[in-house]
Amino acid sequence: MPETKPSKQTQAKEAQAVIWTSGLTKRYGNFTAVDSLDLMVCRGEIFGLLGPNGAGKTTTILMLLGLTEPTAGEVRVAGFDPVREPLQVKAVVGYLPDNVGFYPHMTGRQNLRYTAALNRIPRKEGEERIQALLEQVGLAEAADKRAGTYSRGMRQRLAIADALIKQPSILILDEPTIGIDPEGVKEMLDMLVRLRDEQGMTILLSSHLLYQVQAICNRVGIFVGGRLIACGKVTDLEKQLSKTEDVEIELSVVTPNGDDPEPEVKNRLETSLRLLRKVKDVTLEHGSFIIRASADVRVDVALLVGELGLVPVVIRRRGMTLDDIYDRYFAEGVSVSRVAV
Repeated sequence: MPETKPSKQTQAKEAQAVIWTSGLTKRYGNFTAVDSLDLMVCRGEIFGLLGPNGAGKTTTILMLLGLTEPTAGEVRVAGFDPVREPLQVKAVVGYLPDNVGFYPHMTGRQNLRYTAALNRIPRKEGEERIQALLEQVGLAEAADKRAGTYSRGMRQRLAIADALIKQPSILILDEPTIGIDPEGVKEMLDMLVRLRDEQGMTILLSSHLLYQVQAICNRVGIFVGGRLIACGKVTDLEKQLSKTEDVEIELSVVTPNGDDPEPEVKNRLETSLRLLRKVKDVTLEHGSFIIRASADVRVDVALLVGELGLVPVVIRRRGMTLDDIYDRYFAEGVSVSRVAV
């Protein structure tokens, strides 16, 4: 590819972002894996790429790392072009792929020593870093066991240490929690938050697991069919998806004995809900009442449920979690303009 000087617009955007792409595209024959991606990840934030398998997340990561060449568009990582300056990118980026491989006959510590040597880290300094990282990821007691005996979760922990051995300023993780038990997932997510808060590390996290992304990410980008169809804070995405200014409330109830109310009781509840002030409509969806109102009427709804001798099981405002956003994008096929990144 002929060398071109970055435009003034490109230079201005690079100054604001650690990771920046414009029109980034990757095609394999007639198949477009990533389609005109515009993305900006700021310094010191955790950014979540959310989408189903095959959405284009991994291909995007490979282009950021210089491991595959874009078909079109521009990309900068820490100010470097991964196509022309892959070594500079690799020097500042720690990478955790979705399927990590280690030498099984070597111990965890020996695998880390090998990575330290590849990165030309002096031996004494490398040993200090290795020990600190093993403790940080909870592998100090298993450090001298062969990596071939490690569980999936232990290999993922070792992979985090491996990615951090060169002290990168950017960490990119592709589905890092697959196959890890819930406690291990919590520990890993907590560690990522500490890396951001204590070291100012920029983290790009690819996942299809909603609650994990929502738990730690400053912003989220939703990938569908190779396109980033929405990007922003979860609260921004919720506002963007809302078709009206109305509030939707989900309500499910049981009797004091925990039984499902009789049909006539449900009918009476529905009629009473419709009569509440500011309520515009009430529908039944999968056994729950969906209340559309001009304001948040959850207090009034709760009082009404109690007056009818029922017990609320769920009474929540819809559209306030990433699950709702995800469901609307994929289940309902919502097409919206992108929140500014």
